[in-house]
Amino acid sequence: MTDDWVGLFSGGKDSSWALYRALEEGLNVTRLLTVHPGEGSDSYMYHVPETRLAALAAESIGIELVEVDPGNLEATTAADSAAQGDAEVEPLEAALRELAEEIDLVGVTAGAVESEFQTSRIRAMCTRLGIDLFAPLWQQDPDDLARAMLDAGFEITIVQVAAGGLDESWLGRTLDAAALDDLRALNEQYGVHLLGEGGEFETLVTDGPHMSRPIELTYETEWNGTRGRIRVTDAWLW
Repeated sequence: MTDDWVGLFSGGKDSSWALYRALEEGLNVTRLLTVHPGEGSDSYMYHVPETRLAALAAESIGIELVEVDPGNLEATTAADSAAQGDAEVEPLEAALRELAEEIDLVGVTAGAVESEFQTSRIRAMCTRLGIDLFAPLWQQDPDDLARAMLDAGFEITIVQVAAGGLDESWLGRTLDAAALDDLRALNEQYGVHLLGEGGEFETLVTDGPHMSRPIELTYETEWNGTRGRIRVTDAWLW
């Protein structure tokens, strides 16, 4: 028995930080698992933009990646959000059940910060599977978490924005100390969450202490007047 852990992983800062903290704690993370909701999907459970780059991140980290592609997730009304959230967990749970036949699965890592919607479903899934949940960001102070990521040496790129105060200039911007200062001001003015927990922005970790080589990108930006994203045209490990 090896007590294998699986990192629920998108390549974004929160799932990457959960993985990094798990490795620091000595957890035996032997797989990463990425769910690809599909381009243009409205997902309640998963990070959507540029999840294909999780494969490059996994290569740099040196942990085998399992990829799940459930197809595009259809938008629903608010009244149906609970049902969609439940449905979105199903392919994740099925993938973990398959993994449990290959490895000694004892738990998963997750990057949830404040979303009870997401975390309650992941907890319930873990209960059904009889495994543990390692969620080191859960209900931690967002400012403390952001500073801890930067202090640890995480290099974080903003790949999507969708909130008041976040204009096109934020696309491709590095989330560094200066950007964090600007986010604090936007938090006071518009209520923008410092970690983008409400979907205000999405990120990609391009380098960190858990990675052997940084991810380099070339990209174009797409902007529709109120929200936008980068569209990666090429990516490689440096």
